[in-house]
Amino acid sequence: MANRERYERQIILPGFGFTAQDKLLSAKVLIVGMGGLGCPVLQYLTGAGVGHIGIIDGDRISLSNLHRQVLFCEQEIGQLKVEMAAVKMRLLNADVNIETYPFQLSQSNALEIFAKYDLVIDATDNFTSKYLINDACIVAQKPFVFGAVSRYEGQVSVFNLASTAKTAISYRDVFPEAPGPGEVPGCAEAGVIGVLPGIIGTMQAAEAIKIVTGIGNPLYGRLYHYNLLQGQGYDIDISSGENKTVMNEKIFLENRYDVMEDEADVPEISVTEFKRLRHLPGVFVLDVRERHEYPAIDFSDAQIPMSELQNKMHEIPEKEICIICHQGVRSLYAARLISKQRNLTVYSVKGGLTAYFK
Repeated sequence: MANRERYERQIILPGFGFTAQDKLLSAKVLIVGMGGLGCPVLQYLTGAGVGHIGIIDGDRISLSNLHRQVLFCEQEIGQLKVEMAAVKMRLLNADVNIETYPFQLSQSNALEIFAKYDLVIDATDNFTSKYLINDACIVAQKPFVFGAVSRYEGQVSVFNLASTAKTAISYRDVFPEAPGPGEVPGCAEAGVIGVLPGIIGTMQAAEAIKIVTGIGNPLYGRLYHYNLLQGQGYDIDISSGENKTVMNEKIFLENRYDVMEDEADVPEISVTEFKRLRHLPGVFVLDVRERHEYPAIDFSDAQIPMSELQNKMHEIPEKEICIICHQGVRSLYAARLISKQRNLTVYSVKGGLTAYFK
C-alpha cells in the first residue's frame, strides 16, 4: 500500500488514487543515459514512487555537463554519473530501489537487461543508441519513451507500445534510415540550451507515469515537437509503415550498430544554390515536413511528409529532386531513402527552412 503522506498530492487526483500509486510502486523502469534527459527523468520518477528504477551509463561527470545536468555538482566531477545519481535518489525516496549499471548499453547486454524491466526510457544523445534501444525493445516486447534535444528544440514520443510487433509503431517508422557519421551534429557540436533537456526529460517522465498507471493518453502514434524560442509545440501523427523492418533476436545480434545502415553520400546544397535550382523546369521541390507544420511555403511542388514517404515513393517524378524540411535533418533521411529506391539525382537543402528564412 502506498505511503499516504508522501504521495498525497497525486493520490487525491481524480482518476489516480491508491490504485495508480500502487502500480507505480510495482513498476520496473530502465533509464538509458544519465545526462541532460536522464537526470530529470530519474528525479521525477523517484519522487513519484516508481518502485524499481535501473540507470545505465558509463560516463563520468564533467564540468561541461553541469549547465544542464543539475542533479550533479562541481565537487562530483570525475565520479560515475550512475553512482552519484543513485546516492541522491536513495536519500530522496527510500521506497524506491535504484539499480546501477556503470557501463554503456550494447548488443551483448541489452536483451538481458531489458528483460528485467516493464518500460525503457531512451535518454541517450546519439543515433546508434536509439536504433539499438528500439530494436532491442521490439525483440524484448517492451515499450520505450523516446526523447531528443538539439539547440532550442526537442522531441518526445512513445514507441513499441502495441501488443504485437506487427502492429507496433517503432522508431524506424519515423526514421527508417540512420544519418551517416557527422551528418547530424550532436549537442557537443550543435549546442543545447541547458533548460531544454529538463523540459523534455520531465515530459518523458510524464509519459512513463501515464503508461505505468494507465491514466491519460500516451504520446503513442504521435511525435511531439517543442520549440523553446517560440514557446510552442505541435504533434506529428505517425503510423506503422507497410514495409516494416523485420526484427528478431537473430537479426538484432547480427546487426552492426557501430556502422549504421546506409552511409551513402547525399549531396547537400546551400540555400543560395537551392534558390537558383528551384526555378529550373527539370527540378522538383519536395517538402517532407508534416502537413500542419509552419511556416506554410508556396515554392514546393509537392508535400509528402517523411512519415508517408515510403508508401508514396511512386508519386515522385523523374526529375532532379530538391528536398526541404524544417532544419535539414529529415531532408537528409528522405534523400537517402529516395536515392536508395529510385535512380534519381537528389539534393538536401542544408539548414532547411530555418536557413532559408534567416
